[in-house]
Amino acid sequence: MTHRFDHISFLSDYGTRDEFVGIVKCVVADIAPHVNVIDITHDIPAFDVRAGSLALARAVSYVPKGVVLAVVDPGVGTSRRAIAVSVSGGDGVFIGPDNGLLAMGVALAGGAEFAVELTNTKYHLPSPGTTFAGRDIFGSVAAHICNGVELSELGNEIDTASLLPGIIPITRDENGQLVGEVTWVDHFGNCQLNIGPEEIAQWGSPVRVSIGNADSPNHVVRSVPIVNNFSQIGGGLGLVIDSFGMLALCTDRGSAAAELDLGPTNMVTISQDPNAGGGVSTTVRLGSKPN
Repeated sequence: MTHRFDHISFLSDYGTRDEFVGIVKCVVADIAPHVNVIDITHDIPAFDVRAGSLALARAVSYVPKGVVLAVVDPGVGTSRRAIAVSVSGGDGVFIGPDNGLLAMGVALAGGAEFAVELTNTKYHLPSPGTTFAGRDIFGSVAAHICNGVELSELGNEIDTASLLPGIIPITRDENGQLVGEVTWVDHFGNCQLNIGPEEIAQWGSPVRVSIGNADSPNHVVRSVPIVNNFSQIGGGLGLVIDSFGMLALCTDRGSAAAELDLGPTNMVTISQDPNAGGGVSTTVRLGSKPN
């Protein structure tokens, strides 16, 4: 079945200071002028495939039917595969490098149904070099797909089981304590954790939060309430159930990241606090739309 799409949702680590994002969008406009390109973000830290994958997972439930173009590609120009992956009965196509970037987004969209390696140069732009695949391969192919080109025309079919998996940070239990990490620091300095509120509901609120290794001079231990919004924190630090249903270390009208010197991958341990009272519990799933 031929699908013609009107939307490309675009994520990259290109930033907006240089012309890279604009050039990719110009390529799309030239090939498929009817297409609306939606910028998810272009401020993924350079080369950080993990951060790009997590951002895509947070956004994917909200992107419209069409193409998801994701480019965080430190292996550009090497033997890493350029791929297109069909999901949801062909109603969505993910395009990008096969380096784990697409994996969580594809999984949250229902899983890979068909995939090809983008080897047919008929749908690429002539290139003076190999280091701008976003322009020469991914952007061009995305536009052609929006014009109705079938994935089978774009290159050789590949086994969906051979696609590289993403790096999914998981929690672990250590002597009755839950060890997690910061997955994302947003513009406001809120530090999202890979911990859902249901994982610590049995301890009530507040909980004891330990940041960093116990033998480190920068080790911090706080008694932290679990709250539903920033105002409920009052002064100090709070664990807010954020807009994606995960727990985030936050301050009210301030930056928890700056106050605690926290960034992605930093370890955070949560345990029962002797002063805990009633609990807060909710069922969540990363990337799922609220009911």
